[in-house]
Amino acid sequence: MKSTQNKYKEKIVTFGGKTGHFQLLNGLKKLNDPSLITAVVGTWDSGGSSGTLRTELGVLPPGDIRACLLALMEDDEQQRVAQRLFDDRLKEAVGPLKGHSLGNLIGVRLDHIFHGQDRGTDAERALFRIRGQVLPASLTDLNLVGITKKGIEIEGETNIDNRKHRPDFSPKDKIVRICFTTHADSNPRVIQAIKKADKIVFAPGDLFTSVLPHLLVDGVSEAIEKSKAKLYFVLNLTTKAGETDYFRASDYIKALQFYLGDKNRLNFIIANRDGMDREIIKLYKDAGQEIVKVDEEACRAVAPKARVIKTKLAEYLKKDNLLRHDSLNLASSILTTN
Repeated sequence: MKSTQNKYKEKIVTFGGKTGHFQLLNGLKKLNDPSLITAVVGTWDSGGSSGTLRTELGVLPPGDIRACLLALMEDDEQQRVAQRLFDDRLKEAVGPLKGHSLGNLIGVRLDHIFHGQDRGTDAERALFRIRGQVLPASLTDLNLVGITKKGIEIEGETNIDNRKHRPDFSPKDKIVRICFTTHADSNPRVIQAIKKADKIVFAPGDLFTSVLPHLLVDGVSEAIEKSKAKLYFVLNLTTKAGETDYFRASDYIKALQFYLGDKNRLNFIIANRDGMDREIIKLYKDAGQEIVKVDEEACRAVAPKARVIKTKLAEYLKKDNLLRHDSLNLASSILTTN
């Protein structure tokens, strides 16, 4: 059953990847009219089941789309059942299907039947009665490249994601630039959604592989700059080894501003307010991750028009041993500010 009333009626466009984007959408759809939410996802994933399907079938990677469709399901029981179905990896199968996410296979097959990822995603929305929209940022086959301070080029989203395992990795040799190897044509429906939006939100997620690449897609940053929508950036709870080592909040904002192109465009920075248990901090530190420090003065210097909104966002899931954004608190912090 649906757990809450949708009391807000904002046209919201979100940009992101998988996990952090899921948490954001899972909260927004409970508080805001889901039919007014448009989730924009990347099409440059190169790892796991998505990457294999992309290579073997020549399709755009389906993983992030699958996660956002799941997040936008309004019925709690439907979402639980669908999550088990989508996450099934066909472990008992023999042959090439073994290890693939069933959710990815459903998405890829619908893309084939309906002749394109955008139409296939719409068909999947109809199948699961999902009112929110999920749009691929681009319908172009894209390959992401990260460039470090020393000039090392790392090709492929997964290779950037896992660069901490490279023998030449140094946390001080930060990623300073990203680009695509080919021109990234925009999805016209994404540009239209930006034009109509009341609020645009960059979800928490891997900064250089899930969040910022959206701004490399042709016309996206320009559409955001022209839009009258309020612009939100949700800070991560922790840094990520190999991607944002030593980053403070202001470093995330600097990176966003570089690709956004207008230091006065950002309206709100959403950050976690409360401290965390020492044991949790130690667990993440041992894994090479630090709690992101919110240096408010530096943030204001980088983004003078932006307000820093600090609220209780961190939620530790003991069962999964994971730190995540609290979906409802995150959604509420966005919907209650203007």
